[in-house]
Amino acid sequence: MRIIAGLHRSRRLAAPPGLSTRPTSDRLRETLFNVLAPRIQGAAFLDLYAGSGAVGLEALSRGAARVTFVERAPAALKVLRGNLAHLGIGSGVRVHAGSVRGFLRSAAAAGERPERYDVVFLDPPYDAAEEYAATFALLGGDVQGILAPGAMAVAEHRRKQALDEQYGSLKRTRRLEQGDTALSFFAVLSAAQGRAPNSPR
Repeated sequence: MRIIAGLHRSRRLAAPPGLSTRPTSDRLRETLFNVLAPRIQGAAFLDLYAGSGAVGLEALSRGAARVTFVERAPAALKVLRGNLAHLGIGSGVRVHAGSVRGFLRSAAAAGERPERYDVVFLDPPYDAAEEYAATFALLGGDVQGILAPGAMAVAEHRRKQALDEQYGSLKRTRRLEQGDTALSFFAVLSAAQGRAPNSPR
């Protein structure tokens, strides 16, 4: 794997050993960031089920102001921290070693002014399909306060896996397919208009 664009362009990244962690391919990351490009500069980016950290590191390279990585697997955490050290990144990042649900609940409980994110990316293990619904239910419901106005949440998933069109305040606005993989983009519903901002009418 490598960083595709930005400050750390072409720098190589390590990946965790084995098949339990599935790094997002260079090609799919390029597709993802082609869509997210207008949102990345200066953004707060949340990389859930971060694995090697390739997606969050790409966001940093392209100008995100800060990235929070959430991962609980020891092998993946070791590789993630190694990639940060390899790139010489010591500021603008936070690594949370624990479960995604635990992180989201603790972040939402951080008082009246929780840390807010402009972009959330989630890529659970494909065999843990229940993680998609559980995480989106939290993001679109109890912990939606951590989403900044106009925030977007993106899931990488199997092309044949069905995700709901809406989870609470989050509504799917776009789906892109690439081989056996798909990216689903969700936006926060506008309370005033009853639809997702910038979504097609």
